[in-house]
Amino acid sequence: MKGIVLSGGSGTRLYPMTRAANKQLLPVYNKPMVYYPLTTLMLAGCREILLVVNPADEESYRRLFGDGKQWGLEIRYAVQPKPGGIAEVFLVGRDFVAKDRVGLILGDNLFYGDSLPAVAERGAMGSGAMIYAYWVSDPSAYGVVEFDAAGQPISIVEKPKEPKSNWAVTGLYFYDADVCDVAAHIPRSARGELEISDVNAHYLKQGRLTVEKLGRGYAWLDTGTPSSLLRAAQFVETVEDRQGLQIGSPEEVAWRKGYIDDAGMEKLIQPIRDSEYGKYLQRLLARG
Repeated sequence: MKGIVLSGGSGTRLYPMTRAANKQLLPVYNKPMVYYPLTTLMLAGCREILLVVNPADEESYRRLFGDGKQWGLEIRYAVQPKPGGIAEVFLVGRDFVAKDRVGLILGDNLFYGDSLPAVAERGAMGSGAMIYAYWVSDPSAYGVVEFDAAGQPISIVEKPKEPKSNWAVTGLYFYDADVCDVAAHIPRSARGELEISDVNAHYLKQGRLTVEKLGRGYAWLDTGTPSSLLRAAQFVETVEDRQGLQIGSPEEVAWRKGYIDDAGMEKLIQPIRDSEYGKYLQRLLARG
């Protein structure tokens, strides 16, 4: 299973924080923002990961992740010269996808829920396309899914002025290898971008789209504005402080999924054992 993390964009809504740093490298409480979507793909079983980044930020990501082998992953990098829409990643990453099923997640999205691994794995193991919908109070800011009386999706509209439901499309998607051809043939929108809603609408028209609703037991946070970034940090702090468990830790996910063994975990702990993060990983390892 392959996965793509889209970590490009200019982050203008977070200016001036993004003047010197890529948005997805900003902290959400105690970790870089990009750790959260990366671990979501890891939970789905993705071990080959492509990071799509801006030209100016590639080196920063390489310093952060390297080749991913420390976490039992294979991480590669591709440059998106300028923002061209979410679906453009399937043109940039066409050689990476090849003939395999692929998961795509936006680098500023945070997902949380006890059953999240099972939900993500269903997307990874499914057929056609699978996307996830989340009930929001202001759906006009998102792609919106309309369902019929039987609960089947019948339309997807990007940022509608008059939404037909409150179910917003989240930033986590799974597709078969056909998605690269689909993205290559959809027309660009009026703003010159390849819209992911058009890709999803194509699969819907063919009867190959599954929409799974994320109910009240899940949290989906978009960290693209100062207020939403703060709320996400407060959410992570609250959960971690209450439970004593980390959200979005690549080391923990890799260890629990069996991507690395105890010796591999210990090697990761050594340089950071005096930090709070290192002490947390030590406690995990001691408990076994």
